[in-house]
Amino acid sequence: MSASLRSGNEYPIPETMRAWVLGGPEELSLVEKPVPEPGPAEVLVRIDAVAICATDLEIIRHGLPASIEGELPFNKGYTPGHEYMGTVVKLGPSVDEYQLGDRIAVEIHAGCGRCRRCREGMYTSCLNYGFPSKGHRANGFSTDGGFAEYAVNHVNTMVHVPDDITDEEATLIVTAGTAMYGLDVLGGIIAGEGVVVIGPGPIGLMGVGVAKALGAQPVILTGTRDRRLEMGKRLGADAVVNVNHEDAVAAVQRLTGGRGVQYVLECSGAPNALNEAARMVNRGGRICLAAFPHEPVSVDLAYIVRNNIYVFGIRGEGQSATHRAAALMGQRRFDAKLIHTHTFPLVELPAALRYARDRVEDAIKVVVKMRGS
Repeated sequence: MSASLRSGNEYPIPETMRAWVLGGPEELSLVEKPVPEPGPAEVLVRIDAVAICATDLEIIRHGLPASIEGELPFNKGYTPGHEYMGTVVKLGPSVDEYQLGDRIAVEIHAGCGRCRRCREGMYTSCLNYGFPSKGHRANGFSTDGGFAEYAVNHVNTMVHVPDDITDEEATLIVTAGTAMYGLDVLGGIIAGEGVVVIGPGPIGLMGVGVAKALGAQPVILTGTRDRRLEMGKRLGADAVVNVNHEDAVAAVQRLTGGRGVQYVLECSGAPNALNEAARMVNRGGRICLAAFPHEPVSVDLAYIVRNNIYVFGIRGEGQSATHRAAALMGQRRFDAKLIHTHTFPLVELPAALRYARDRVEDAIKVVVKMRGS
């Protein structure tokens, strides 16, 4: 790192920083690059920790996930990583929403603010997605992200981190925010309703915690790994189902006395998940898809129509759901840090990615810590 420091700030800022930059697919290089300057309505964040998401692995290997073929090119020459938290160390012009030294976690998406979707509050579905020239930013997706020592963030993408939440735990706020957004689009009337969460990955486990914190009853988690299902219990699941041992639909009907549930949060991306979810909900029930299969799948649309079932898809952590998730975490409504399993320094990012990709030692959430690395 350059020894030259920018002056006039209680947080000395170097001229350059270490950052991992993506070349071609699977080609990450640790380089020195200039520390970015915040513009209007932006702050400079010193990144303190960043978690690895399955989407990071997809971006590094294939480019933006679930994009229309040819919509956006493979994004070379930028820094991936989107589940990061850190400290505000420089304010852009006119910024007074945050102060130097604030600990913050970040959302991925800052919409363009000018398209119809952004004006409706659906900035994760910005119609100018992937076009920074029109104001859209998706840090770690289409613009520089968190596998670096510093990043610039728009004030709209940040949420305060309570003092008693650790850096590692704070990286999970955006994950919990995604689960919160999924429950929001289902209608948000959660208390007293049954919720099934399919898939005990990070979003699914956070979905269990959020649903229970909002008063859902019962919360049922389905999956294939006993250790993760047990973790779901610790996060609030009333019942868990290992689908290797019992049919998931039959189990949900058994656990609900044949009534089914009102909501399903689908976080597995399994090819038959939507058909199974449709048979878990009662008539008029609602399903949110928070994951997607990598290939087209067959869906029994007639069953969905006959039973007046609503199906929603979400992208990311929209409608400021991270703020509500952070509030629940700050109130200790669920113990998010349970899913943090491994920590690596910045220079060992390739090893951290391997642990996340191959689930080495049953890794769930792998975190890269900047300080001391």
